[in-house]
Amino acid sequence: MRIARFTVEDQLHFGLVEGGDGEETLTVLAGDPFYMGVQQTEKTYKLDEVRLLSPIIPRSKVIGVARNWNDHASELGNEAPTSPQYFIKPNTSVVGPGDPISLPEWSEEVSFEGELAVVIGRIAKSVPVERVDEIIFGYTVANDLTARDAQRTDLQWTRAKGFDGACPLGPWIQTELDTDDLEIKTWVDGDLKQDGTTSDMIFSVAELVAAISEGFTLLPGDVILTGTPAGVGLLKPGNEVEIEVEGIGALVNTIRG
Repeated sequence: MRIARFTVEDQLHFGLVEGGDGEETLTVLAGDPFYMGVQQTEKTYKLDEVRLLSPIIPRSKVIGVARNWNDHASELGNEAPTSPQYFIKPNTSVVGPGDPISLPEWSEEVSFEGELAVVIGRIAKSVPVERVDEIIFGYTVANDLTARDAQRTDLQWTRAKGFDGACPLGPWIQTELDTDDLEIKTWVDGDLKQDGTTSDMIFSVAELVAAISEGFTLLPGDVILTGTPAGVGLLKPGNEVEIEVEGIGALVNTIRG
């Protein structure tokens, strides 16, 4: 099941996405599915009649996982971690599919990072690995934009990872997905830059969510970014970034010129 968030006729809705590629329709849901469940109405729209938004604006936080792929850690000259390492992005960093992204004036080295994102569906604390599936609402695609120069010079990563527009999410939430071996690909202006699979992650989705829930209470709508494969690179005005996660779809954003 795919759940989108969109506007049409100046109204905000959640919708159930149905149909194949290029033939998608959205059935409007009654209220917020995170709190009211998936209740379909009789109102439907074609995908090209609406504006897709980020499928969720996190209620409290976006949690990013650092260096969860050996090859990505190596390409940046870092050691692979022996336990999950994470950071927080504010919800003001979140933008949706198709939204233009303005690079921060104080950085000259912003890079893309294509990732699988986990969307939390219920309040949870200290969740055992074997019960993680019970608290996950679904999955979406993320771009963990990072200001590399600030990441090197600052004592912590809040500015480097949390600037406005640093967390594109979309195009929708896929509620049913086996995350053990999913392809993640990133293109910049049509050139393939990242090509990895979640089977190469150091820590699995379940291990990440369980570990993070030990440190934070997770709330409905919280988002966890699970890390990126090798191939990250710098962006410049005019670039179009497309990130595709197998089983979900593609997230496309343009860097504002």
